[in-house]
Amino acid sequence: MLTAPRSSRRAVWLVASLASLSAPVAAPMAAQTVQLRVDASVASGPITGRAFVFIARTDRREPRLLAGSNGNSEPFFGVDVNAIRPGGIATIEATTLGFPVASLKSLPAGEYFVQGLILPYTKFARADGHTIWAHMDSWEGQRFNDAPGSLVSAVQKLRIDPATNPIISLSLTKVLPPVATLGETPWVKRVKLTSKKVSAFWNHEMPLGAVVLLPKGYEQNTSKRYPVVYTVGHFSERAPFGFTFEGCETPETAQAKDARLVRSAREPGCEFQQAWTAGKVPEFIAVFIQHPTPFYDDSYVLNSANNGPYGDAITQELIPEIDQRYRTIASSYARTLTGGSTGGWDVLALQVHYPDVFGGAWSLYPDQLDFRNYQFGNVYADANAFVMNERSWLPREVPSSRSPEGLTELTMREESTAELVIATNGRSGGQWDGWQAAWAPVGTDGYPKPLWDKRTGVIDKRVAEAMRANGYDLRDYVERHWSTIGPRLVGKLHVAVGDMDNYFLNLGVYRFETFLESTKEPGKGPYYAGRFDYGRPLKPHGWQPWSNQELLRIMDQQIKRNAPRP
Repeated sequence: MLTAPRSSRRAVWLVASLASLSAPVAAPMAAQTVQLRVDASVASGPITGRAFVFIARTDRREPRLLAGSNGNSEPFFGVDVNAIRPGGIATIEATTLGFPVASLKSLPAGEYFVQGLILPYTKFARADGHTIWAHMDSWEGQRFNDAPGSLVSAVQKLRIDPATNPIISLSLTKVLPPVATLGETPWVKRVKLTSKKVSAFWNHEMPLGAVVLLPKGYEQNTSKRYPVVYTVGHFSERAPFGFTFEGCETPETAQAKDARLVRSAREPGCEFQQAWTAGKVPEFIAVFIQHPTPFYDDSYVLNSANNGPYGDAITQELIPEIDQRYRTIASSYARTLTGGSTGGWDVLALQVHYPDVFGGAWSLYPDQLDFRNYQFGNVYADANAFVMNERSWLPREVPSSRSPEGLTELTMREESTAELVIATNGRSGGQWDGWQAAWAPVGTDGYPKPLWDKRTGVIDKRVAEAMRANGYDLRDYVERHWSTIGPRLVGKLHVAVGDMDNYFLNLGVYRFETFLESTKEPGKGPYYAGRFDYGRPLKPHGWQPWSNQELLRIMDQQIKRNAPRP
């Protein structure tokens, strides 16, 4: 099935007990400082960016790859660095903020695997008059701990104990290589172009891309044109719908080799590949859109004060390029949209903000459609993003994620702290910073204006209202503009979500459906004539009601109904 699992910044994991990482009574304090020295062999000039030290209890992977804004993260600590030169030293102090351990002072003495890293930033002198520093994505999808060009140290096994080594020194001697360039096949093609619109905003070359999956018979049927299904979501180099030949064999072939491969041939990705290549699904050109920004791995597909004009770039530059390169039916009725999670929000945003460009959106477990449920909290009414009933004798921490049974797995305070350790000024590439960059106004310093203070949780209502006024609260936008966009959206809106979505995203879906169903009332029409599906009981983030093959058949039926009559 098509799924859009959250990256590590929002992965659904049981939160490791912070108590297990806090210092026991009478335990010695951790090392006071860690020094990262930039080796002259890996840098020829000054570097501005973010320096990290990663500390892990295991060596199953490099420590840097075991860190992130999730409950399973190993401890890491970060500081900004400005114009550090070859031979220079970045220092992480005992009080430097960390996650999930608050600081080096709180780390129990013991044996650890330790690694240092500096993530370089790029200077952008933007067209809006602001100059900022941020990480220029290198087609890796804004991975702060695995970005090409980062300077890293070797992994060292050390005892952290101020009694024996109060200062830990690490030398950054390696540069992470560029992302490997993936090739094409008869089925999978790749498109990459420089967006003139977004590049003009950033005053820097900014790419857009797409991974294109061609239908069976495309090369042979040279006069045939095809409808297009656009899939959207977190950055990936994979083909749409997870199409791959890797590990997929027919049961007969697999049985002769290894019985375990028979199961792989029956997995959803392999089943889809077999159906697609055999021509057992409706013929589409499938396109996955790639649009990372200096703030996040997905632009959220609309024009943005911080990200730039990505909505216009996608609809006026990328889609025409796809139409020119491939034999598409270049008409709105033959363009459909689908995606999950981030992609679920994206496809609805494209459909409602560009109603005449697309012929239908199938949104799966979408990010918040109504900011009265910004996941759980209400950014219009709540005073604080971290605490409910802060004046109560028994205030409650606001959850960020939960298990399908309802157990809190990560709180808003914890996830906000993790993003603050990854970066200042909204540059973490994390989920809350990603939304803030896409939807908030620009601050006086040129960075996204914070929706809430990452240390206190205090919400800035002016930012929330600006986000609503600019059309990013999709329920509010659709309701305010239904008289003009409603007639162009009839039959085009379809949403599916689990009743126990791990990020409370079902709550915004309920509100969106409530308005759309009200359009059947006298004077509110036209009726939206779409569909909402809810997975019950205990269906988590990632649930969808149909396989990808079934979804294509549903889209095919709609395209045929809406096609111009001869």
